[in-house]
Amino acid sequence: MVTTLPYGSWPSSISAEQLAVGGNRLGSPRWVGPQLWWSEALAAEGGRQTIVRTTGDPLTVSPHPDDAARPEPRHPATQGPDPVTVLPAPFNARSRVHEYGGSSWIALTRSDDAEGGAADPLVLFVNFADQRIYAFTEGTRPRPISPEGPEVPSAGGPSLRWAQPTEVTLADGTREVWWVCEEHLGGEDADGAPRIERYIAAVPLDGSAVEDEFAIRKVTPASRFVAHPRLSPDGTQLAWISWEHPQMPWDGTQLHVGHVVAGMVVNERVLDGGTQVSVLQPEWRRAGELVYLSDRSGWWNPWTVTLAPEGMTDASGHVGTAVMEEPRQLLTDEQEHAGPLWQLGESWLTPIDADHALSVHGTATDSLGVLDLARGGMQPLELPHTTLHGVALRQDGALAVYGSSTTAFPAISVGRLGIVGEQWQVDRLAVVRSSREDAPDPALLPAPEPITLADASGQQIHAVLYRPRQEGFAAPEGELPPFIAQVHGGPTGQAAVGLSLGVAYYTSRGIGVVDINYGGSTGFGRAYRDRLMGEWGVVDVADTVAVMEHLVTQGIADGDRLGIEGGSAGGWTTLACLTRTTTFSAGVSSFGVADLVALAEDTHDFESRYLDGLVGPYPEAAEIYRERAPLNHVDSLQTPVLLLQGDEDPIVPPNQAEMFRDALAAKSIPHAYLLFAGEQHGFRRAENIITSFEASLSFYGQIFGFEPEGVPRLELTTSAG
Repeated sequence: MVTTLPYGSWPSSISAEQLAVGGNRLGSPRWVGPQLWWSEALAAEGGRQTIVRTTGDPLTVSPHPDDAARPEPRHPATQGPDPVTVLPAPFNARSRVHEYGGSSWIALTRSDDAEGGAADPLVLFVNFADQRIYAFTEGTRPRPISPEGPEVPSAGGPSLRWAQPTEVTLADGTREVWWVCEEHLGGEDADGAPRIERYIAAVPLDGSAVEDEFAIRKVTPASRFVAHPRLSPDGTQLAWISWEHPQMPWDGTQLHVGHVVAGMVVNERVLDGGTQVSVLQPEWRRAGELVYLSDRSGWWNPWTVTLAPEGMTDASGHVGTAVMEEPRQLLTDEQEHAGPLWQLGESWLTPIDADHALSVHGTATDSLGVLDLARGGMQPLELPHTTLHGVALRQDGALAVYGSSTTAFPAISVGRLGIVGEQWQVDRLAVVRSSREDAPDPALLPAPEPITLADASGQQIHAVLYRPRQEGFAAPEGELPPFIAQVHGGPTGQAAVGLSLGVAYYTSRGIGVVDINYGGSTGFGRAYRDRLMGEWGVVDVADTVAVMEHLVTQGIADGDRLGIEGGSAGGWTTLACLTRTTTFSAGVSSFGVADLVALAEDTHDFESRYLDGLVGPYPEAAEIYRERAPLNHVDSLQTPVLLLQGDEDPIVPPNQAEMFRDALAAKSIPHAYLLFAGEQHGFRRAENIITSFEASLSFYGQIFGFEPEGVPRLELTTSAG
């Protein structure tokens, strides 16, 4: 039987509480001996990021002992006992390097020499509160092994920070852990920017650096930004990437290689990259042979380069880093084999052996394949995923994949990679840990539809469409649904194709969603990414409007009930669309940019020159900054707005939302402003996630003319409040 109710008013069992505490954000998996380890961000514990592991080898464990007694399975393919929490509360494994952080922990397998057996892994992690490195074995209290940085006002927190721990073995057999170090020095550079250095550093495992900072060894020269340290198998050469302001890592980076003497780099040289070429993730095939990812061809594709044997010197005097041949492109492929390096430690290549590597690649969706490093070519693997977040491979072929699909929420799965005949394949793929143990009934979930349309000029625009859907409910005949445009952040980012409970929160109630990959998004080549250069606030707005007009023209959406929402850079596009166009009748901005001048003058180092490319150099282009800012066009705004903001956001400070709120109040436009205590760039606490989702739904209901069931009514005001 089908119940007929207006769009937006369908009752749904998907609650904001379920979004906040029913699932956990997972981190990329890693093999530690036979066990699989990963991180989980726990909304119920204030967003604390902990470290967890399996109890044994997930490929050989028996089913969960409680499964037989459960009325419903935990997950259709989950196997094994519940994971063990390794990192004790209140410790929080989260780095603040670049403010976005990234890889923040590592577990080292050890040998117990006294007993001749295996010892518990030594776990190293960066603690969020003080940004110091801590070490511990499971069951013991973590102890710091790095010093506290001195007080530096411009740092906005600890002045010494660490990320991307990398285990290395030097030529003499010494095992160390090298880190990306971010050091806020205080004062200003010649251009007025805060003095900050970043470099690869070795931190002693014995804790001696706590009292003696000189025990920390600088491995590489300092650059503004560094990433991806990779030591050659023989311990004699280090490869890494760097970039300088005003480039972002997707604009231009340099691939360095240097000879390692006494644990430090000498005779360093740049092998590839530049201000207009983005090089990412070097990996050693063997000593003297590198594979890496470069967008020199217009797409991030795999390349390789061979170096001269140890001891050979080229004409410039580079010892051991002379290039035997020019870099060679392994694939000529109009697909992306990398993505934007927002967080340190992100990777797309996973070495199998000297001649093969797993490669995450694709355009609108992701695939996994085996790349032939010797001859080129790619053999695809049959996996169900449409979005891949991380891959880990054990020496015996055990494969862990973190990804999602159009029918499954993000989860970590394990299988076995092997060759049958001449074909690579993955067998026995099963879920070890799902981000949701309470996945809703499939009858409540929408089917993602990647779409491509052309604007009036013929330019292609990409998006992901989610139509309203809940089995057993329909709208009155002739009614078209309200639709919400979701605008991803970055703006250098991509809308993933896969199940999202946040999307289903709307669609199961009869509200359509379209996730827009406007010009500037990744996944569609450098030319598509570069469409936003100098045009932020123009191209993204035009593309968003074009997608919504397409949905209206095709009879998919109600043109009088169009909403838009986004966070960070997505919040900027949201506010720009509301002030520059008449397409939308409601908008929700989460920690969104409202004033470019304020952002240029008051943001963190990683993005402090991002606007040079997106808009123009500041202050030379100050007039463009003022002209583009949504805050300066509120006089044309008639649309109600909901503003959501964290009070400790170092990337988009609260003054951005408050200036826009005051401008709305000055025009007596209905609005609401919710400031969440203790939140930074993005909401992690369960109570704040619940409030933000319920507030948004109530807001849309009031503007679009429906009453959502079971949601507190958001109070809108026309004053400053």
